[in-house]
Amino acid sequence: MTRTQSRWRKIKAGWRDTTLLLRQFRRPLAIFVGIMAAAGSLYFYLANLAGEPVRSLLESIYMVLSMSFFQPSAPFPQALQLQLFYFIMPVLGIGLAAQGLADFGFLFFNRRSRGKEWEMAVASTFNNHIVLIGLGHLGYRVVKKLYELEQEVVVITLDTKIDLVESIRALDIPVIQDDGTRESVLESAGVRSARAILLCTQNDSLNLQMAVKARGLNPDIQVVVRIFDDDFAQSLQKQFGFHALSATGMAAPIFASSAANVDITPPITIEGTPHSLARMEVAPKSALARLPVSQVEQTFNISVVLVIHNGITDFHPAGAARLEPGDRIAVLGHPEDISILVHKNHA
Repeated sequence: MTRTQSRWRKIKAGWRDTTLLLRQFRRPLAIFVGIMAAAGSLYFYLANLAGEPVRSLLESIYMVLSMSFFQPSAPFPQALQLQLFYFIMPVLGIGLAAQGLADFGFLFFNRRSRGKEWEMAVASTFNNHIVLIGLGHLGYRVVKKLYELEQEVVVITLDTKIDLVESIRALDIPVIQDDGTRESVLESAGVRSARAILLCTQNDSLNLQMAVKARGLNPDIQVVVRIFDDDFAQSLQKQFGFHALSATGMAAPIFASSAANVDITPPITIEGTPHSLARMEVAPKSALARLPVSQVEQTFNISVVLVIHNGITDFHPAGAARLEPGDRIAVLGHPEDISILVHKNHA
């Protein structure tokens, strides 16, 4: 994410957060505005009767507002009924401030102090992103890998170490500390507009429960779920279409790549260099679209070993063959080179 994108996201989050604050404090704010308007109107009427007229009703409201905070904007009047305003309005101002205006001002200018509410406001600005639940050791590594792949992520976690949370927030990734089994929390993380959800907790039943709820909110969302039982993982994949990874396939890069709609094998070492085999689909607006195979191989330092185009499989594509959106390809290369290729495919 560029600095401009990050700044624009924070502006949108600030606007969203302000609307939530106004909704939360609408009653004391409405009372304050109503009293100021009524007092200003009364002062305007009495001032004209006393022969000390104010130029406009708006100026009169401004005057009583200034009095409320011990900052009168006009000389002390001669009429007793007007003088009373200079003593009554500060009492009203202090009383109203005590009922919520002070809290509103503090929270408005110290958004980070609101913790979860601010993170939810930031999350509301995301679209077509990845939601990850469970910031344990696996979840932390997966988030870091997704960050390296330049994927947009929102994290939900309930019980975790504060240092892990702060480390992820330092990457400008929102972390909502709440119960991911609640639909309202899933919605606050933007599950309805997300493209994938990763469930990384150590509880199989909770992972399955959250997966079903996420599908209920977003039928098109890709579900990648951590399951410790191999047979159960295979059953979930067959029955629900969830991408279920068992304990034997817990490598963070595999989990992260699954969220990016990429199948990748654990790396094997050939003469001291790790290599993985990955399968992916060329995205509709991919930077790889219409490039010849030879250029893709040279640019990303990988080998394209298979291309499936219009249902026809080519195990040894010619260098001049061009990739088209919708093509399924298999590539062999270093995991980091594959990560770069994945990013360019979704860019």
